[in-house]
Amino acid sequence: MNGNGIFENRTDAAILLCKELENYLEEKDSSVVVIAIPRGGVVLGDVIASYFKLKLDIVISKKIGAPQNPELAIGAVMHDGTFYPNAEIIKIFNISQEHITKQIGIKIKEINERLLKFRGNKNYNLKDKTIVLVDDGIATGATMINAINWIKKHDPRNIIVAIPVAPKDTTEIISKLVKDTIIISTPYSFSAVGEFYRDFSEVDDDQVIKIMSKYKS
Repeated sequence: MNGNGIFENRTDAAILLCKELENYLEEKDSSVVVIAIPRGGVVLGDVIASYFKLKLDIVISKKIGAPQNPELAIGAVMHDGTFYPNAEIIKIFNISQEHITKQIGIKIKEINERLLKFRGNKNYNLKDKTIVLVDDGIATGATMINAINWIKKHDPRNIIVAIPVAPKDTTEIISKLVKDTIIISTPYSFSAVGEFYRDFSEVDDDQVIKIMSKYKS
């Protein structure tokens, strides 16, 4: 990370998170699971899990976009239908329930296919675990908030959110949902996660599959 708050790449960002996580984690603690949000988050999750010799898993929280602007998150959904609505955006743009319901159905199908592709099943055992929830950055926070809400339903012992960069207002929302947050950079001016990386190359499915194959028991 340079003086302007720019990370060299996802590995650079993950190494910085590892240094911060040393205050929370010990090596080979079987009660701790690193959970990454694909695809970019899996690169960071791999570095963190390898550093502390922990298990790596994934959850998929997919953004639902506005009808005329798919990049604008009006909410996010998990494989079991857990849905987080960005109520303010939905109201401002007068998004119909019909659009939301249709998109939830489409996204759940996509998520289920990816879960089977990346981890082989949709079964989780997170009860009494400390979860380190990782992504390469967050913007509106919809996918991260929904992932947190879903994990909470599994009765974890604790959730630590570890993120390289997020806007100040989103950081404040996340910090109210979990006990511990590690966010290295919280700029006020924020357009997209990629602007804070010198190299923000796309991570493809094959990379995710290769990484996850190292952690199959």
